[in-house]
Amino acid sequence: MTDSDIRVAADDRPLFAPRTSTTRWSLVAVGVLVLAIAGAAYYLWQRHAAPQAPPAVETPPAPQAAAPASEPRIEHPVEAAPQAAALPALAESDDAAREALGALLGANVFDALFRPQDLIRNFVATVDNLPRQNVALRLMPLKPVPGTFRIAGPEGSRSVSADNAARYAPYVHAVEAIDSAKLVAVYVRFYPLFQQAYADLGYPKRYFNDRVFEVIDHLLATPDAPRSIALVQPKVLYEYADPALANLSAGQTILIRMGPENEARVKAKLRELKAALSRGK
Repeated sequence: MTDSDIRVAADDRPLFAPRTSTTRWSLVAVGVLVLAIAGAAYYLWQRHAAPQAPPAVETPPAPQAAAPASEPRIEHPVEAAPQAAALPALAESDDAAREALGALLGANVFDALFRPQDLIRNFVATVDNLPRQNVALRLMPLKPVPGTFRIAGPEGSRSVSADNAARYAPYVHAVEAIDSAKLVAVYVRFYPLFQQAYADLGYPKRYFNDRVFEVIDHLLATPDAPRSIALVQPKVLYEYADPALANLSAGQTILIRMGPENEARVKAKLRELKAALSRGK
């Protein structure tokens, strides 16, 4: 089985296919989140209300005009970064984003892990999808985890093999090696494009950095992965025997699949980044 073997069935339960195929999502989706966040000082979005209509001369006062609905409050704003050069258009941003991430990670690491097309749009779409049951596979910006997904135990007593976690080690090492301060600088520099991509995704009145905080909290709420994860095969496909695991979101399932040690290390990095994001509140 390959790492594409987690799927979402009609009842939104993650399943495992017993035959080989090619993955399109895995631990690396969590890496997308780690590579797509940074922060700035906290403040509240100011609300504006329309002024009252003045009373007419020698007639009863006109009714007060209804105040328009308040703009959504931005909880975690990103302050505009000084730009040494103008940002490219979103549709033409791949070269600049690839250069910035390559400098942060190293060109060889970037080339090994990333699909370089539509980087910012795919970052935003994947981060937004992590708390959902489905991940848009065609929008994944990172390459698949190599190797085959491993199952242990005899027929009728299947479980996820303990050595499966080793396949995720290079991605976890890359996540841990990221310099948080430099990551912040890259994110803040490109934030207008992240925000534009989020609006284009269908959220013109929402703020992407607030969504990032929501996703971090959601991932940190993932239950700790058990040492042994039992599988059942009611029909053709495998699925988690524990309904609590079977009904996790895509992002939480990714954390569970990488094994308890890798999950703990990624969560530690997410807590570190959240703390950096929260400074100045």
